[in-house]
Parts: sequence; structure tokens; C-alpha cells
Amino acid sequence: MFSDSILWLLGTPTVFCCGYLLLLTLLSGKMRAPAAAARTLRFDVIVPAHDEEASIGRVIRSLHHSDWPRAAFRIVVVADNCTDETAAVARLAGAEVLERQDVGLRGKGYALEHAFVASRARGWADAVVVVDADSEVSVNLLSACAARIENGAHAVQVHYGVLEPRASWRTRLLCIAMAAFHRLRSRGRERMGLSCGFRGNGWCVTHALLEQVPYRAFSLAEDIEYGIDLGLAGHRIHYADEASVDAEMVADSASAASQRRRWELGRWQLLRTKTAALLRAAVQRRSPVCLDLAVDLLVLPLSYIVLSVAVLLAAAAALVTWQGAAVEWLWVGSACAASLVLYVLRGWQLSGMGALGLVDLARAPFFLVWKVMLLLRSRGSRTWVRTTRRLG
Repeated sequence: MFSDSILWLLGTPTVFCCGYLLLLTLLSGKMRAPAAAARTLRFDVIVPAHDEEASIGRVIRSLHHSDWPRAAFRIVVVADNCTDETAAVARLAGAEVLERQDVGLRGKGYALEHAFVASRARGWADAVVVVDADSEVSVNLLSACAARIENGAHAVQVHYGVLEPRASWRTRLLCIAMAAFHRLRSRGRERMGLSCGFRGNGWCVTHALLEQVPYRAFSLAEDIEYGIDLGLAGHRIHYADEASVDAEMVADSASAASQRRRWELGRWQLLRTKTAALLRAAVQRRSPVCLDLAVDLLVLPLSYIVLSVAVLLAAAAALVTWQGAAVEWLWVGSACAASLVLYVLRGWQLSGMGALGLVDLARAPFFLVWKVMLLLRSRGSRTWVRTTRRLG
């Protein structure tokens, strides 16, 4: 029947996405940290910055409090196409500064490539660590990366969270969302021996791996892009659950909308350009890492999955009411909805937002409407535009 075909068309990708999220939810138990590192590795901590004079001093002070030997890491700020005093403030705070001016090649990816090349040319560091200019880091950031490197890893991602998460209902919801997207998913993928991917902030790669897989990621989702490049080259990104970087979140809905459009445009670009290559590598090399990276691209953002579940349930309910058929699809849709509830509640639990965060989840339907409106608007800028954030 035609109605059955429609339900299969709606239901198959929905079940696929919900099943994947349910699996990761079930595997999101607490991770055991490896043995402490020998504290002999040397790091260049790269801080890409575009007009960040208001926040650059804070991240440098945070890095100075790291528990790693001070003589074994350098803080290198890349002042990229800045029109303010970012470079001067960074030097005053105790960082080395690379100033880059190239209006034709703008973006975080170009800034990182410039810093990685400079770090390798100096020949001092064993690995580079990327920290955004609006962040604060846990004191064990470098020791967590070093422990994995000493155990054979060449790429590491720590947890990426929200700075001052209890400041407002928006930051609490973001904290829950990031706990689900970053911590829950990364724990599950790490437990299965897969690649947790790079999250744009708080990641580390050795120079040995950079030599083998040079950094050439210049899309709007440069972090995901380079993580995919590593997967295609046969390397996975290890997850360090015990360390974290926490970043300022956007200050208002307009800035959030602009940032979200850029993120999702970058992800859609990679979905179109990288999925086929990942699937070929997964089949030809029997690579579970590449298969999972492809699945991660194919699993749409949570708001879209929620919409698909709602549409599936509505279509199945309509057919049951009018034709007395498709009862099984009501059960399938209900199971998908239940898996999403478990996923969100686990994210809430991992976020530590408590009862207030649970109350804030009642705002989720309004966020869903906001996302639909974003989908109908024009896509965001392709250049590196500093996002307005809450500073205080």
C-alpha cells in the first residue's frame, strides 16, 4: 500500500538515528582514566583568536594554572586578522604571539594551519593542543592528553562544556545539550574503540601524526573535517573524559542563530562531500571507525530527529484512526520517542544541572520551533566572524 511505503520512508531513517543514540546512551557509563603521565612530553598550546582582546587574558591565565611543568609547554596565540589589541593583551598575559594578516584566507582553519607549521618548524613540541580564546581549561588538560599519548594515542579530545552554566536558562539548556552531544556520545564511542571526533575546542594531535596527515581543514566545520581526514587515514581520536575546556556561550538569540547556521552549514557540507568516502573506506578496509564517522554525519541534529519522530507518530496515528491500520508503526514511533527521552535525560544527568535543569527542559519545544525557523532562513556567513558572547 502507498501508506505503508510512506511510513517506511519516514520510519527507516528515524529508527536508524534513534537506535544509534540509544546505543550510545547505554554505553555512556563513567570512564576510567589511564595511569598518570611521566610528565616529559612538550606541548604547544595553540589559541586561535580573532578580535578577542576582552577574553584572551582569561584563557592564558587559565592555562598558566595547568598542572604540567611550566617549562614543558608554550602558550601560542594566533592573532588572526585582528583589528583590536588581541596581540598586545596576549603578550602582556605571558603568551607568545603569531600575528597573521591575510584577508583572502580567513578562518579558524587557516589560523590553525599557520600555527601548526610554525610549531613544527621550531621542532620543540611533541604535540599541539587547541584551545579557543573564550575558554577556561581544567588544570589536568595537558596531563590527560599526555597519558593517552604515552599509551599510543596520537589524537585526543577532552570534554567541551559550558562556562558558567548556571547563568541563565539558555546556558543550562546548552550545558545539557553539550553533555549529551559531547560527553554521552564520546563515552560511548570511546568504549567501542571508535573515534570520538574533534569538537573544535580542547583537542590535541601529535606532530608525528601531523606529519603523516597534514592539517588541511578549512571548511566551516574544520574540526569535524580534520577528524574525518584522520579516520580516513586509519587513525582514531581518543576521548579524555576527566579533563575539560569550558567556553563562553553566545549572548542572545540573534548571535546564537548566526552561530548555529554556520555550524549546520558546515556539517551539511561535510555530509555531502565526505560520507561516500567514509562508507567506501568502511567497506573496503572493514573499518568500524570510518563506518561510525559516516553514521555520525548521517545522524541529523537532535531537533530534526525529534521532528521526524513527531511526524512518524502523527502519520501512524492518522492511519490507525482512518483505516485501522499501521498500529505497529505507532509502537515503533513510541519506542523511538522513548529512546530520545532516555538520551536527553542521560544528558541532563551528566550535565549536573539538577532539578532546575530538568525544569528548563520544558523550554525545549520553543527551541524546536526556533530551529525550524532557522532552517527556513538564509544560511550563515562562510567567513570567521566573531560571535557576540556574554562576558562578565
